[in-house]
Amino acid sequence: MPELPASVRIALWVTSAWADAGSATSGLEAAIESALPDVDAVGAGVRTLDLWHDLGEKTVWVALPSSGDPSSLPRCGGDALAAAVEAEECLVAPGLGALLVPSWSTFGAPGATGADAGTRLDWTAYDCDPVPIHKVEALDPRETTRSLTTTVLEMTTQLDELGGQPFDAASARGALPRAGQWALPDALPGQALRAITFAAAISNAAAAGLDGPHDGPDGWTQQRRVDLLRELRRVAERALADATNAGVTAVAHRRTSR
Repeated sequence: MPELPASVRIALWVTSAWADAGSATSGLEAAIESALPDVDAVGAGVRTLDLWHDLGEKTVWVALPSSGDPSSLPRCGGDALAAAVEAEECLVAPGLGALLVPSWSTFGAPGATGADAGTRLDWTAYDCDPVPIHKVEALDPRETTRSLTTTVLEMTTQLDELGGQPFDAASARGALPRAGQWALPDALPGQALRAITFAAAISNAAAAGLDGPHDGPDGWTQQRRVDLLRELRRVAERALADATNAGVTAVAHRRTSR
């Protein structure tokens, strides 16, 4: 079953916890438990989020860079860029100018696999440039969805023209989220939730195509299909980051926006 990137889930849950500072269920521990029910251990580096909050940060943003498109990252040093691109996700303190980059590992008895192996998520902090306030205010989940929809229609046409089977049917169906599949904060507005779900579905479907059969009649056709699917996933991942950050901003300011 596909899952949202850990950074997406944490950004939403931690920002929601900060906004509900007076709630009995608020706090970093509760937010991490809600965001990462599928992770067995989380390293102490995640405590950097408490430091961000103590220094005045009100929101946690997310970036989903890739080797072909690191543009969602704020400007940062080479070490931070390399780590974030390798992880393909990170948390961002937009006001302070800081990153938290995850790294995954497993633990357990030698040779343990499946249910006998635990999953661990560690975090490393880096500096980056703050995010300009106009970028924070300009995000609109409706526009994100419209733009991604246009891209999907254009690339679907191009894939159809290539012929063959760009998706394994079962894998593509499994990539689409079902209602209630992803537990996200109740405070997340409906428009942001729909934009996040749509972008994640397209990203997962494109990934299923990349992992699926490559049955083009010739090498050029196969490579063209792969290029289109990679571009579709790149656009969807950028839309997912934008939709998440729009949702984070709405969650952080919901008390004053009602």
